Amino acid sequence: MENPFDNRIQTVSELTRSIRGLLETSYSMVTVTGEISNLRRPSSGHLYFTLKDADAQLRAVLFRAQQRYLACTPADGLEVLCRGRISVYEPRGEYQLIIDFMDGKGAGLLRIAFDRLKAKLEAEGLFAPERKRPLPFLPKSIALVTSPQGAAVRDFLTQAAKRCPATAISIMPVRVQGDGAAAEIAQAIARLNQLARWDVIVLCRGGGSLEDLWAFNEEELARAVAASEIPVVSAVGHEVDFTIADFVADLRAPTPTAAAQMVLPDQEALAGAINEFNRRLAATLRRQLQEARQKLLAGQRLLGDPSRLLAQHHLRLDHLQAELGHGLRYHLHRCQERLNRFQAILQQRDPRRELARQRDRLQAGVMRLNFTINSIMVEKRNHLGRNAAILDAVSPLAVLGRGYAIARRTDGTVLRSARQAEIDEELSLILHDGQLSCNVKQIKPQ
Repeated sequence: MENPFDNRIQTVSELTRSIRGLLETSYSMVTVTGEISNLRRPSSGHLYFTLKDADAQLRAVLFRAQQRYLACTPADGLEVLCRGRISVYEPRGEYQLIIDFMDGKGAGLLRIAFDRLKAKLEAEGLFAPERKRPLPFLPKSIALVTSPQGAAVRDFLTQAAKRCPATAISIMPVRVQGDGAAAEIAQAIARLNQLARWDVIVLCRGGGSLEDLWAFNEEELARAVAASEIPVVSAVGHEVDFTIADFVADLRAPTPTAAAQMVLPDQEALAGAINEFNRRLAATLRRQLQEARQKLLAGQRLLGDPSRLLAQHHLRLDHLQAELGHGLRYHLHRCQERLNRFQAILQQRDPRRELARQRDRLQAGVMRLNFTINSIMVEKRNHLGRNAAILDAVSPLAVLGRGYAIARRTDGTVLRSARQAEIDEELSLILHDGQLSCNVKQIKPQ
């Protein structure tokens, strides 16, 4: 590929700007680790230093505005993890790293892993609010997954005893930090779900560094919390500490003490609320009873003496019964009259009489039809005999019967004259009762 800069001469500034554009485009965001050296902070407040390892060094700058997000204090000799973009400082022609984020090397790697896992699980929907399940108002039993020697379990139990001592609390002892802790906690959650004896599971641990709390940031534990059929409360660290388990759990408590307050209702507050409900219920019942009495009195004033009203209804009922009886008798009488009239009409138009009359007519018609058919048959038979006699008189077979014959060649041609025959020709003679085959021996014309 032809280099566009080969065909013209560039100034140092133009070449430097071209190199800066190429670097900023190709290395728009990089992550690099190294040791801080030559750290200096001028009056502008920006930090200038060199990142180095055993074989190379890289100039770096951290602007004042980005320093508010630092998770560690920069110092010479500190191993750090930096994220930023590569650029070129044109006056000196030096490339440098403009830093957007910096953290201690170990913590920085963990934080990157934390951010990646958080983004992955969030994309899968494990943090979605709609999959969060509500906690029971008054759980009968709670499973506390924690270290039995920690201060966190004592804080939770102390607060639980104050708020609701009747709730049964079981402790599932596990390691809460170190290698294998996440797998152990995940197995404990799965075991609790298999037994299905508890209403709520609480993950409990005191505060600590990011490394100390890392067991609660592992994917295995996060998926175990998400798969739990029992609601899970995450009470890990202090209020400023956030773990992956906090985001996946159905409820996050800032501290173990707060978890007890959020999971268990205050017994004294419940008793006070019940007493208040009883007082309000009694007052409501008294008010409703008084309103009912007032409505009853108002109804009595409107209705008057109920016994008199009842007597009036009895009289009206008797009157209606009498009218009903009269109406029924009149209606039955009318129906009987209509029935009698229909019976008379039906007798006049008795279908059996009409059927007998039509049967007689049918028999007379059949007799007339038979007589007509017989007359026609006789007439046709006589006509057929006359026509047969005529046909018999003119039929060729009748002529043959009188002694005549028909001569016909083998091809079916009829001979009408003796001159048409030839000597030794084979002919067929048709008589009235059969045929004769013969040969012509002599022709005698007349």
